Amino acid sequence: MSQTLSAPRIETRRLALRAPGAGDIDRIATLANDFDIARMTTRMPHPYGRADAETFVAKARTLDADKEAVFAIEQPGEGLVGMLGLHTGGPLGPEIGYWVGRPYWGQGIASEAAEAVMDWAANDWRRRVVTAGYFADNPASGRVLERAGFLLTGEVQQRHSIARGQTAATRMMVWLA
Repeated sequence: MSQTLSAPRIETRRLALRAPGAGDIDRIATLANDFDIARMTTRMPHPYGRADAETFVAKARTLDADKEAVFAIEQPGEGLVGMLGLHTGGPLGPEIGYWVGRPYWGQGIASEAAEAVMDWAANDWRRRVVTAGYFADNPASGRVLERAGFLLTGEVQQRHSIARGQTAATRMMVWLA
């Protein structure tokens, strides 16, 4: 039976990962309204406003939890610092995507969140394969995925970025439980 809550709560050493809610809308809109974040995603527009955040949170609340999960990345004392999702559409299974707000870059937050979610995906969600792609001009994202156990496939796809308004070379990766 499918559920409509998009994510369980996962605790790590420094983070809490949970379903996003209405109280996150302003924070998402503020952090996500950064071209350097949006251009490294396929789905995020720029500029990114409150209406975009409202739509995102509303959609996240209605996802089929058997197929997709969306996590707000929360840091104690800071609140929401980014987002991570597992979405349908990968060729072998769900595909991971994430972003972290600029003030939190370089702190290992994306790596810690991705590692925890992949552990959950294997042990609780019972996934055996998750795919990922990162734009070739964002090697830091590739390192995050490697730390979470993803391996390069050798495939490079051209994927469209809404914020860039064009395609970009995307290095594909796979995670196997």
